Amino acid sequence: MDSFAIITGAAGGLGKAFSYELSKKGFNTILIDLPDKDLTNICIDIENKYNNKSLYYETDLTKIENIIEVTTDINQKYNVQVLINNAGVGGTKCFDDADVNYLNTIIQLNVMATTIITKQIFQNLQKQNKAYILNVSSMAAFSPVAFKTVYPASKIYVHYFSRGLYEEYKKSNVFISVVNPGPMKTNPDVTARINKQGFFGKVGLLSPEKVAEISVRQLFKRDTLIMLKGNGFSWLMLKTIPIWLRLPLFSRAVRREIKHQ
Repeated sequence: MDSFAIITGAAGGLGKAFSYELSKKGFNTILIDLPDKDLTNICIDIENKYNNKSLYYETDLTKIENIIEVTTDINQKYNVQVLINNAGVGGTKCFDDADVNYLNTIIQLNVMATTIITKQIFQNLQKQNKAYILNVSSMAAFSPVAFKTVYPASKIYVHYFSRGLYEEYKKSNVFISVVNPGPMKTNPDVTARINKQGFFGKVGLLSPEKVAEISVRQLFKRDTLIMLKGNGFSWLMLKTIPIWLRLPLFSRAVRREIKHQ
């Protein structure tokens, strides 16, 4: 039976770039995203370009019942060799102005969905000769930031979850890694927010295609923590600037987004 790579949040930005990169490497792909995101045409384009199978599921991954339904169907029908937990959401708001649904969406998609999808697909991965999980965290995981209070917290969860899971299964056939990208112009909303942040928003800026290319290459090289070369300066700042200094510094840059909303 053919083996597949699952990519969540596959309709645009980094998820779409992952879908094409893995297809280019010879994998059949299963794309997951919200309805009405043009997944049909993405799959057709992938199949035409790379002559590999590409299929999709349209669902809202903030609902645990949807995750159970989709992953159960996948486990019954397909062998999964690669899982890319890319789906995630962020934003910039004053905490007072953020409604409950806004905050809950970040938590459910970034934290719950990543965890439950991994749990649901894990036994499928264990059945393969070699299998891989790549979770997408963020450089934001390494510092709290005002006006993005929940997003960095959700991404440090992804980072720690991935590192702990790697340690638990490092002697198994399932290899687990995490990538921490910096800023990417993945869609018009994100692009506008990056532009408003000035210098600090643009440090280490890479295209989704470049991030996907490096991440997939390093995943198959069994790199447990993927740090992108373009983010070296950001990483240096995060490691060397004490939190009492970097917290207001980064928060001032992010506040510019609020002023322009």
